[in-house]
Amino acid sequence: MSTASRLISGSAASWVRIGVNVVSQVILVPLYLTHWSIETYGLWIAIQALVGILFTLDTGHQEFLGYEFMRIGREDRSKLSKYLWSGISIGMGISLLQIALIIVFILTNVVPLVLGKADSLDSKSIHDVSIVLLLQGVGWLICTSITGLLFRALAPFGYYPRMAWWNCGYAFTNALIPAVLVVFGTDLLMTGIISNIISIVLYIPLYIDLFRLLRREEIEFSTPSWQIGIKNFGRSLAVFGKIILESLRQQGVRLVLAPLTGVVGLVAFTTMRTGANVALQGLNSITNPLMPDLMRFLHQRDQARSESAFGTVWIIIVAIMAPAVVVLQAFVEPFYIAWTRGKVPFDPWLFATLSLSVLVYAVVQPATTVVIGNNLLKPQLFISLVGATTVVVCIYILVPHIGILGGGVSLLTAEIFTTVGYVIVAKRWLQQNGLVWPMRSFLIVVTSVIVSGAIMAVMILLPNLRWIVLAVSMLLFIWNAWHYWKLLPLLATQQARKVLSHLPGVNKLFPA
Repeated sequence: MSTASRLISGSAASWVRIGVNVVSQVILVPLYLTHWSIETYGLWIAIQALVGILFTLDTGHQEFLGYEFMRIGREDRSKLSKYLWSGISIGMGISLLQIALIIVFILTNVVPLVLGKADSLDSKSIHDVSIVLLLQGVGWLICTSITGLLFRALAPFGYYPRMAWWNCGYAFTNALIPAVLVVFGTDLLMTGIISNIISIVLYIPLYIDLFRLLRREEIEFSTPSWQIGIKNFGRSLAVFGKIILESLRQQGVRLVLAPLTGVVGLVAFTTMRTGANVALQGLNSITNPLMPDLMRFLHQRDQARSESAFGTVWIIIVAIMAPAVVVLQAFVEPFYIAWTRGKVPFDPWLFATLSLSVLVYAVVQPATTVVIGNNLLKPQLFISLVGATTVVVCIYILVPHIGILGGGVSLLTAEIFTTVGYVIVAKRWLQQNGLVWPMRSFLIVVTSVIVSGAIMAVMILLPNLRWIVLAVSMLLFIWNAWHYWKLLPLLATQQARKVLSHLPGVNKLFPA
C-alpha cells in the first residue's frame, strides 16, 4: 500500500470513528435518559471520565513508546522487539497499579468524592459504581494496555490504517453494546458487567490478528528488560505531563471559565466551540495516519519525501480549511440560533476566534510531528507548560473585560505561542540532521491563515458587504492555493493530488 493509500484509508477510518462519536452523542443520550434517570446516566458519564483520568499514566507510556517504535523503524527489529516486550511488562504493571488505586478508592470510601458525587450517592449506588469502576480497570488491562503497544509497534510497518479500522470497529461496539443493554432494561451495574465481558471476548480476534502480523513482520518475542522498561517509563513521564497540560489547554479552559462567566457564558462558549472540536478531530485524522511515513522519511534524511508529507497537510489547510472557515462564518449564525433554539446568543467574534485557533493549530502540525515523533521531551513539556499557563492567565485577565470572547482570544494566543515554539524546535532539529524547514511553503500557509482572520473581521464589521467580501475572499484563496501548489516539488504535488482526488471537485483546481 502506498503512502497516499495508507493516508486515505487511515483518514477514512478516523472520520468514520468521528461519525460514530457524533452519532452516539446525538442519538444515545436521549436513549439513555429514556430508560435511566438523569442521576444514573450522570454516574455512567462520571465513571467514563474518571477512567480517562486514571489511565492517563499508561496512555503517556504508550504514546512515548509509539514514537520510539517509529524512531527505531523497520531496520532494527530486535531492538523494537526488546522495547515492545519490555514496555508490555511495564504497561501491565502500570495497569495493575491503576487497579490497586481503584481498590484503595473503594476500601477507603472515597469513590463518591473522586466522582464529584459525595453528597448524592446511597450505599447501593456506591457499591454498583465501585464494581463497574473496578471492571473498567480490568478491562483496560486486558483490552488496551497490551494491544495499544502492539498497535504502535506495527505502525512503522504500514499497518496504521488496519489498526485504525480495528479501533473504529471497537468504538462502534463500545457505544452500541451498553445502549442495547439499557434498552433491554439493565441497570448500571449489569450494564457495566456485561459490557466489559463482551468487550473482552470481542478482543480475542484482535489479539489473533496482531500476533499473526507480528509473525509476518518477524517481530519475535524478546525477554523483557526491566532496565530498558523502567528507563523508558521514566522518560514517558514527560509525555504524561504534556498530556495533562494539553488537556488543561484544550478542555480545562471550561473549568476556568465557569466561575468567571456563569452557566450561560460557559454554554455559549462550549456550543460555539463544537465546530472547532470537530475540525480538530478531522485534522488529526489526516496527521495521525501520516506520522509513521513522515518519521521514516525524516530518519532516512529524505528531504523531498519529508517535504511531500508536510505539503500533504498544508495543502488541506490552504485549499480547504482556510476557505471553509470563512464560508462557515458567513452562513453559520442562523443555523446556530436554530440549533440552540434561540436560547444561546451567537457571538461572531468568538466564533471567528475559535475558527482561527483551529487554523493556527493545523499550520503547526508538521512541526509538532517532528518534535513529538522524535520524542524531544523537554521542548514538548516546556511548550505545553507555556500554552497551558497562557490560557489560564489570559482568561483571568481578559474575561472580566470582554466576556467569553476572552476565552477564545486566550486559546488563540496560546496556539500562536505553541506554534512559534514547535517551529523553532523542529527547524533546529531538521538543521542538525541535514534537512531544511520548507520556509517558503510555510509562509504561504501562514498567509492563508492571516487572510482568513482579516476576512472574517471585515465580514463582522461590515455585515452588509458580507457576500461581496466572501466572493472576493474566494478569489484570494484560489490565487494563494495556486501559488502554493506551483511552489511544491513534483513529489509533493503527486502525493497531494492522490489525496485531493478523493475530494470531489477539489482536484480540478490543481492540474498536473
